[in-house]
Amino acid sequence: MGAMRPTVLLFDIDGTLVTTGGAGRRAISRAFEKLHGRLDACESFSLSGMTDRAIVRQALGLIGVEASPEAIDGVIDCYLSFLDEEVKRTEDHHYFVHAGMREAVAEARSRSGVAVGLGTGNVRSGARVKLERVGLYDQFGFGGFGCDHEDRVELIRHGARSGAQLLNVPLETCRVVVIGDTPKDVSAAKGIGAVCIGVGTGQFTPQALIESGADFAFPDFTVPGAIEALLQDR
Repeated sequence: MGAMRPTVLLFDIDGTLVTTGGAGRRAISRAFEKLHGRLDACESFSLSGMTDRAIVRQALGLIGVEASPEAIDGVIDCYLSFLDEEVKRTEDHHYFVHAGMREAVAEARSRSGVAVGLGTGNVRSGARVKLERVGLYDQFGFGGFGCDHEDRVELIRHGARSGAQLLNVPLETCRVVVIGDTPKDVSAAKGIGAVCIGVGTGQFTPQALIESGADFAFPDFTVPGAIEALLQDR
């Protein structure tokens, strides 16, 4: 079942690796309330699959504030100041690692020629806070983050390049696999010519992810064939 080519794996966080019980949404809502007096800035749209900066940009526009780089940075910084508190206060039964994900990451890390990283719309500091709570952050040596680029395709490209550099091989020789729970993850994977494995642990079913273009999709990573799809070159 070993990979035949150097392999870069990019795992999404929210809805894929973990469910955080709404900690991120609460933190960003508090940031908007503190800075702009609007607790409802993000209530009219789904945050699923969006990068942090894209979320802030859209919310600023909806409340009539110019989405300048400085305004976006201000909200992100304020959001991060609330995120640690919201993560810590979320009860364990609402904050958990999805079934099979610890095992999948551990199996991937045990293979030679496999670089295991993150491909997430979270800014790096937010990713750290969310994953440290469940002891997973140190399992990922690199990634593409929402602070690397606002566009998900480009942050996935950044993560893929970082993984190839870690393996000390050209990106063109790598099998790149994006693991995510939304059609936006699928689109980003396809945007760089990567394989996409969808998981139905977020708001979308495996069938919906297949219909959006995922190469594989599973209810979770305990399902037979999921780890094979992750690590077999086929």
